[in-house]
Amino acid sequence: MAYKIVASQCTACGACEFECPNQAISMKGDVYVIDAAKCQECEGSFDEPQCAAVCPVDNTCVPA
Repeated sequence: MAYKIVASQCTACGACEFECPNQAISMKGDVYVIDAAKCQECEGSFDEPQCAAVCPVDNTCVPA
């Protein structure tokens, strides 16, 4: 299962984009989005999804 970014809560700070080991996060319009086909929830790289770990707004990067 992939993660998603709740667009209404995204502040477009960019913290998540550079932490993603699969380059699944990109800017779309005014917010960031996660490409579900690329998102592996950081399995094999980290103990937890890095987008959720670095996001300054709680519950913005969540399981899809």
